[in-house]
Amino acid sequence: MKKIYLIDNDKEEKLYKKLKQIMKKEQNVDIENVSVKLIKEKLKNIPDICIINEDEINSDLKEIFQKIKDAQQNSNIPLIVLTPSEDEEHIIEILKNDVEICLKYPSNCDILYYTIMNLIKLLNRNRTVSPLTGLPGNSQIQLEMQERLEKGEKYALMYIDLDNFKAYNDTYGFSNGDEIIKLTANIITKYVLKKGRNERNFVGHIGGDDFVALVEDKDYENICQDIIAEFDKRVVKYFTKEDIERGYLEVENRKGLIEPFPLTTISIGVVEVTNDRFKNTLEIGEAGAAVKHLAKTIWGSTYVIDRRKNREEIYDKAKNKIV
Repeated sequence: MKKIYLIDNDKEEKLYKKLKQIMKKEQNVDIENVSVKLIKEKLKNIPDICIINEDEINSDLKEIFQKIKDAQQNSNIPLIVLTPSEDEEHIIEILKNDVEICLKYPSNCDILYYTIMNLIKLLNRNRTVSPLTGLPGNSQIQLEMQERLEKGEKYALMYIDLDNFKAYNDTYGFSNGDEIIKLTANIITKYVLKKGRNERNFVGHIGGDDFVALVEDKDYENICQDIIAEFDKRVVKYFTKEDIERGYLEVENRKGLIEPFPLTTISIGVVEVTNDRFKNTLEIGEAGAAVKHLAKTIWGSTYVIDRRKNREEIYDKAKNKIV
């Protein structure tokens, strides 16, 4: 259900009634009329979109924008301003305040309808994207894998994550941890989506420190080597000189005892995917997780490639931690 607030002081609710009529066929859209004085209270329940009827608010627009954006949780709410003005300078001033859309009102009802629906579609797409890295999330990853499987395309699935990353977060904090995640995303995309590579290559962010790459280049092993080499070279700047010289982190466990943890490294599990080997994306994901587990049993940054036609063999090795 998408929640839309109409900020409007019109007691007759003319625009509110019109919007309800325009959107009546959209059962998953709920519109609520909100007066200016109730904005802060109503925004405790975060809407998906705010529509501001400039003609009926009797307040300074900038003050309204400020009230909406004041709280951190509301700072990303898309704004649509409906204005009676045709003055271009006025419209530009509105848009300068991080307003996504400014429409002349009254206007054609279809224009208003499709503007709202297109913005909702954009929100839905953006919510499948990692806000930290800007990379596609799980839904798009599954679609990309399924499409290749249905077309019978051969590719390499690269399942990538960081080693000892929790120990890093516990020592340096989540903000620094986020910087390493962004570094990892940049390095992966640099080599997987490098100019001259196959245009069908894809990088996704599962979440946290887990990434997936779908690579149709035959030299995917070189990509693994390049990612590891650059990661190991650049990640050291996120550690103190003392930790680098020591070669490990000292982290207090739940019992209050200090435990040593290796510095953060990167592991890549690679599976060669063909439609005669896998029936669905679930099987592909399981194989990727198993071979990545093998990679993580090896000290330092490394990659392991599963070229086996027998899926059970790699599972047995992963279970017994045999490399």
